[in-house]
Amino acid sequence: MAEDQKRTRRANGETAIYFGKDDRWHARVPMGYKDNGEPYRRHITRPSEDALIEEVKRLEKQRDQGTAQQPGKLWTVEKWLWHWVQNIAKDVVSENTYDGYEVAVRVHLVPGIGKHRIDRLEPEHLESLYRRMQKNGSKAATAHQAHRTVRTALGEAVRRGHAAKNAAALAKPPRMEEPEEEIEPYSVEEVQSLLIEVNKRRNSARWMLALALGLRQGETLGLRWADVDLDHEYLKLRRNRLRPKYAHGCKEPDPCGRKAGYCPHRKQVRRETKNTKSRAGRRAVPLPGPLVVMLRTHKEAQARERRAAGNLWTESDYVFTKPLGGPLSPNTDYHDWKKLLDDAGVRDGRLHDARHTAATVLMLLGVPDRVIDQIMGWESGTSSRMRARYLHVPDAMLKAVAQKIAEAIWGPSPNAPADKDQNNEG
Repeated sequence: MAEDQKRTRRANGETAIYFGKDDRWHARVPMGYKDNGEPYRRHITRPSEDALIEEVKRLEKQRDQGTAQQPGKLWTVEKWLWHWVQNIAKDVVSENTYDGYEVAVRVHLVPGIGKHRIDRLEPEHLESLYRRMQKNGSKAATAHQAHRTVRTALGEAVRRGHAAKNAAALAKPPRMEEPEEEIEPYSVEEVQSLLIEVNKRRNSARWMLALALGLRQGETLGLRWADVDLDHEYLKLRRNRLRPKYAHGCKEPDPCGRKAGYCPHRKQVRRETKNTKSRAGRRAVPLPGPLVVMLRTHKEAQARERRAAGNLWTESDYVFTKPLGGPLSPNTDYHDWKKLLDDAGVRDGRLHDARHTAATVLMLLGVPDRVIDQIMGWESGTSSRMRARYLHVPDAMLKAVAQKIAEAIWGPSPNAPADKDQNNEG
C-alpha cells in the first residue's frame, strides 16, 4: 500500500491521479490560484482511467491557454451582465454607449437569457432570443444592439476566465434589411425656402450650419464662441452636446410622483458635453461668407438678450442658447426643426437629413472627396462607406449622364439645341 501511495504522488504543479475506494478514478488538476493566493485544484472523477486522462488533458489545455473557468461561484448570465454593465463598462464608455448597453441588458438580455449559467450559454440560446424579439415586434436593429451588447460582455467574461467561449461571437444575429426608401436630400429650392424662414427666428445660423456644412446636432449645440473665429472665417469642432439626464431631487415622505425629468427639484446627473472621441471629429470647418454674416448678427442679438435678462442670464459661452442663456436641449432643438419645416412649407424629414443635404451639395460642387471627408468628420478607414451612405445622386444628374451616353453612342439628338459656337457662326 505504501508503495502504491508513493507511486501516485506528484510534484507541486502536476496533476494527481488515483483510484478511489468508490471504485472510480479521480484526479486533482492544478488550475491556478484563488483570489487569496491559495492554490486551486479542480477535482474530477470518471469510471475509467482512459476517460479520466482525456478529461485531464482537456482541462490542462484550457488552463495553459488561459480559457479555463476560474475558481469561485459560477456566474449566471444575469449576474454577469449586471456586474459588467455597472462595474466594468460604465467607467470606460461614453454616456450614450452606456445607456444603450443598459437598455439592452435590462429590457432584452436579462429577461431572455438571464437564467442560463454563463459557461453553459450556447449560440442557439441567443439566436432563439433574437427570433422572439422580432416576433414580439422589435426591429432587427434592436436585436443587433442586444447582440453587440452581449458579445462585448461575454468577451470580457472570457478574458477574465469566467467562461471558456463567447457564445455571442458564434451566434448569428438577424439580417439587417436595407431601408425601403432612399433618403432624399433637400433640394436647393427647399434649402432656400428654409433660409427665408430661418431669418425670422432666433438662432437662425444654427440651421444653416446643418444645411450648408452638415454639422451634427451634438456638434452644433456644443459649439462655444471660443471655437468660432469670425475674422478668419472658420470654426473648430471638438465637443458634442449630450442629451440631459435627470434624477429626482424630491425626497421622502413628499415625492413628486412624476418622472425624474419633470420633477420640480430635478438634478442633472450627466455632463453637458463630451470631447469628440475621434481625430476626424476634431476638425476645422471653413465658414461661407453669408454664414459669417449670420453668426456676427447672431452674436449681437445674443448680447442684447444678455443685457435684457440681467441677473437672470445663465452664462455659458455657448453659441446657441435658450432665451435666458444656458445650453439648448437636443429635444427642444428637434421640435424646433420640425416646426421650421412646417412653417417653411417644406416636406417633413429628419434633422439628420440636413447632413445628407450638405454632403450631397459638396459632391455636386465638385469638392474633392478628401475635403468632403474633413468637413463631414469622417474617418479615413470608413470614409468611402460613409460617402456611399450620405452622397445622393439627384435625378437631374442621372438624366444629364444618360444624355451624354446617348450622344456618345447614337450621336447628337436632332432636337438638341445647337452649341453656342454654332449659333455664332455666320
